[in-house]
Amino acid sequence: MNEKLPISEANPIRPRYYDYAHFTYPWHFHSQYEIIYVKKSTGLCFVGDCIEKYSDGDLILLGTNLPHYLLSDDIYKTGNQELRVKGTIIQFEKDFMSYSIEHYPQFLQIKTFLEESKRGIFFRQLDSMQIIGLLDDFPTFKGFDQITNLLLLLQKMATYGNRQLLASPLYYEVFPTLGNKRIEKIISFINSNYTRDISLTEISSMAAMNPSAFCRYFKENTGKTYVQYVMDMRIGYACKLLALNKMNVSQISVECGFDSISNFNRTFKQATQFTPTQYQQKILK
Repeated sequence: MNEKLPISEANPIRPRYYDYAHFTYPWHFHSQYEIIYVKKSTGLCFVGDCIEKYSDGDLILLGTNLPHYLLSDDIYKTGNQELRVKGTIIQFEKDFMSYSIEHYPQFLQIKTFLEESKRGIFFRQLDSMQIIGLLDDFPTFKGFDQITNLLLLLQKMATYGNRQLLASPLYYEVFPTLGNKRIEKIISFINSNYTRDISLTEISSMAAMNPSAFCRYFKENTGKTYVQYVMDMRIGYACKLLALNKMNVSQISVECGFDSISNFNRTFKQATQFTPTQYQQKILK
């Protein structure tokens, strides 16, 4: 679902407090950045091909056009009036101060941070009182104070060390810019052919290496083994297809290059902690 937010160049920031019985918005994306501060709540956060548990004090930054969905734990759906999900949401235009952020060295950390957010960034149990204070007060800011405090908040978040990226880079099938023509050629080939069986002999000969040298070379340059990289590509693609809900699990298994439905189910569960059917049910719930 493509959510259309009431944000424009004339009104580029939309902050608000939220106080719900439970999160209800379905699997969706939008062209704006979004900061979600979970002051009170527990559940699961679906971001791209990643599933992460969230709880009180967690903070999430979502990049533009990144599919996401927050699912409250079942206890929030029992009608208990004392249990509420509470926090702050700040949404802002994708071109917010884009020229300054892109060109001025003073904004380099924010620029890098926003580039990372295309995968989603997760801050677990945030302990920075400066950031928490800004999040708690942000919906009260107006006019110029919104602009200055958003920049301050982004700078504080960008320099906060304890964070993790959520969706895998493979979810976007983005070719890495590594400055190494050989590895870029290899990655480009894999990204275009990962749904078929690419033998180690085939891919290593393409790199003009023997299989053992290729495996070492690939791990050194990507941080992953060749087999792990291919499996991650396939699981990322499977997550996309499951969210689209236009093919059944068996068809998706074949489409993603798995040799059997049992192998697909086992590999998918190892990567996401859910079977493909469970994942799809939660995404489409």
